Amino acid sequence: MKTNRKTLLCIALASFALSFNTVSAQKSADTYKNIEFKMAEVQEPVIPNYSVNLKDFGAVNGGYVLNTKAFADAIEALSKKGGGKLIIPPGIWLTGPIILKSNIELHAQTGALIKFSTDKTLYPIIETSFEGLNTWRCISPIYGKNLENIAFTGNGVWDGSGEAWRQVKKSKLTDEQWKKFVASGGVLNEKKDSWYPSEQYLKGAKGADQNIRHDLKNKEDFEAIHDFLRPVLVSIQNSKRVLFDGPVFQNSPAWNIHPLLIEDLIVRNITVRNPWFSQNGDGLDVESCKNVVIENSSFDVGDDAICIKSGKDKDGRDRGVPCENIIVKNNIVYHGHGGVTVGSEMSGGVKNLHVSNCTFMGTDVGLRFKSTRGRGGVVENIYISDVFMTDIPSQAISFDLYYGGKSIAETLAEGGNTVSTKAIPVNEETPQFKNIVIKNITIKGAQQAVFLQGLPEMNLENIEITNLIAKAQKGFSIIDANGIKISNAQLDIEAKNAFEIYNTKNLSLKNIEFNPSSSNAITINGEASKNINLSGSKINFSKTTTVDKNVPKKAVKF
Repeated sequence: MKTNRKTLLCIALASFALSFNTVSAQKSADTYKNIEFKMAEVQEPVIPNYSVNLKDFGAVNGGYVLNTKAFADAIEALSKKGGGKLIIPPGIWLTGPIILKSNIELHAQTGALIKFSTDKTLYPIIETSFEGLNTWRCISPIYGKNLENIAFTGNGVWDGSGEAWRQVKKSKLTDEQWKKFVASGGVLNEKKDSWYPSEQYLKGAKGADQNIRHDLKNKEDFEAIHDFLRPVLVSIQNSKRVLFDGPVFQNSPAWNIHPLLIEDLIVRNITVRNPWFSQNGDGLDVESCKNVVIENSSFDVGDDAICIKSGKDKDGRDRGVPCENIIVKNNIVYHGHGGVTVGSEMSGGVKNLHVSNCTFMGTDVGLRFKSTRGRGGVVENIYISDVFMTDIPSQAISFDLYYGGKSIAETLAEGGNTVSTKAIPVNEETPQFKNIVIKNITIKGAQQAVFLQGLPEMNLENIEITNLIAKAQKGFSIIDANGIKISNAQLDIEAKNAFEIYNTKNLSLKNIEFNPSSSNAITINGEASKNINLSGSKINFSKTTTVDKNVPKKAVKF
């Protein structure tokens, strides 16, 4: 039987297609349903259908033999074949940094624990980005740059051995835990209220601004504080088609997972854990990425859980790459400074963010938006719905444009949100948050339900909160805001004052129910206040509202 060229070509193409696999087909059917902005389906990595086993490259199980070379040799062998899957079998695999190459899938099987060495000399310092700034840090335990088609799959555990790197505050530990840290070695600061892994770390921490030493200029200067330059666990930079699907990522020296400048990023079905006391122990920091899905994952961490960022101050503005087209669905956060956070490093902008069907249990803040003067950048087109929060020790929903580097719980413990409301000129350093919709929110227990504070020179603008059920000690604080719409809210508030409104314009309250009945249940202050409409509810707010004498006449409508 004669076979023509066309038939041969079809057979060849079919064979070629079979030699490549889309890594996972476990995507949710509803991932792209009800998204408020146009967004192409995120592309998954395509990995060649070829695999090797780590043990075939001399890897030794047990956690006592360094397997850095075995990982490197296995990745190199895959790369020479055009890529493929590295199978990491059950066992304890001690290793130094793993340097990724394109078209590689790291598949950690159930029972596999990849434990990174505590020997800091294995982690040379490199030029990178941290806290949104260009700087020098130790290379990450898992590192890749300028890559395509990277995947982390399986149900194994990646452990960053962060206990060897982190500062620990005495206030965050029990007495017994603190005694163990002190007895383990390391050094204490002068006040004896913070433990450091080494003298070199303590030296580096002195004069640091949010983990960055601005006074050091060259590599040699940074080498002198090597131990202080703790890395993120996973750093993937300037790459395309990156997938995290299945594993546990835990115990990082700093942030857990940091995708930077990624196009087509999928994070699903993973578990991210850090000790609750871990300084800067973020879960997932998505920075200047485009086309992102984060779904069906859980976080229990020492700082913000799911963070959306785009660089800090001039470095971020010079990069000029926003974080955009992001879907966050069906996630659980057990502990963290924020459940879902935007900022404070947002100098390149954030736009087109959808968050839905998320649960936060005991997070410091639930939905957290933060920035400060000097950042610049625009955060806009944010859509949040169906978020359920319980036992929030500070603000369930927080917009803070005076962020100072501390958690809200720490800020409140030190005397609250005392800020200046004096306007300064608007320039490229002025951050802007606008066009944000928040609906179908349930808050069962919080220090405060909602805190909205913009800048006098750049108000929070066009924020809509609807279908809110909240039980909290305090209700709403609305400061330096414009175009705020709050409707269909059922508030169970312990304080006599449910709404504190200051220098707010174009505010409407509609279908609001709350229990405070005092004459100052709503207080309105500030000479910039105007067009405040309180006429859209069954309650006669005229009997429960106190309007300060500095508020312009006819600024409030009942």
